[in-house]
Amino acid sequence: MRSLLLFLANQRFLYRLAMRYGLLRSLALRFVAGEQLEDGVVVAQALAAQRILATLDYLGESVTNEAEARAAADSYLEALAALHQAGVEPNVSLKLTQMGLDISDSFCFDNLLRVVECATRLNGFVRIDMESSAYTDRTLALFWRLWERSHHVGVVLQAYLYRTSDDVDAMIGAGVRVRLCKGAYLESSDVAFQSRAEIDANYRRLMERLLLKGNYPALATHDARLLRHAVRFAQQQRIPPSRFEFQMLYGVRRDLQTRLAKLGYNVRVYVPYGEAWYPYLMRRLAERPANLMFVLYSLLAEGLQRR
Repeated sequence: MRSLLLFLANQRFLYRLAMRYGLLRSLALRFVAGEQLEDGVVVAQALAAQRILATLDYLGESVTNEAEARAAADSYLEALAALHQAGVEPNVSLKLTQMGLDISDSFCFDNLLRVVECATRLNGFVRIDMESSAYTDRTLALFWRLWERSHHVGVVLQAYLYRTSDDVDAMIGAGVRVRLCKGAYLESSDVAFQSRAEIDANYRRLMERLLLKGNYPALATHDARLLRHAVRFAQQQRIPPSRFEFQMLYGVRRDLQTRLAKLGYNVRVYVPYGEAWYPYLMRRLAERPANLMFVLYSLLAEGLQRR
């Protein structure tokens, strides 16, 4: 099922169909703040009232048109300014293929630099999301170029890739803020662990290393077992909650988000917005079977209401 959903996420004709007829639009609103920047800012403000942090993600990827890539960068400039104006930390997450990585590395870097410079002026932060392993080397190469210009930028590393242990060591050595996630793309056994047990075990190893030596790491997971392990490990090592944060997706395990925040831990919610919600929704469904059950239940409920 996971492989099928990841396959569907990349089918452009299904994306166009969903956008045209709005088949999944109402369901996406569980996981997406809305289609406009204002929707994302409102959610960020609501989370702040609960003492929960936010990072905004303007949805989009695999852009091959220069005008679209520049427009995406402009959208992030607007998002940073809007968050600052609203009195919320200017914190955003972005994908490099949305910034034009499939056009050229230099073009992508120019777009990305504009966003990072804006975040630096506003004392904000830009997180570079990691995409499939085909982009890992180029993503990290561009990141290191940015790191020479500003430290208001961090990166995501994926625990299911074999290489990530070495990448974590490099980031720790440089003092880079890392978000550690399991990984949401379909990867081969040549580059990634395949079983859940292997991925979870590697996540625990990398998480412990980041907690001990990392610079304010972000632990991105909804897995209650891994969350309990992180809390227990931090307590055993006398690592205060101020030295790290938990990150979760908007609309997923809101109970855990609230519980951790009430216990005094830093929690940041990844808040996506924008019209390009279809591939994002498909990946969220692939990551967690319970999300798919929610969608099926909602479809059934809507169908019954129409009768």
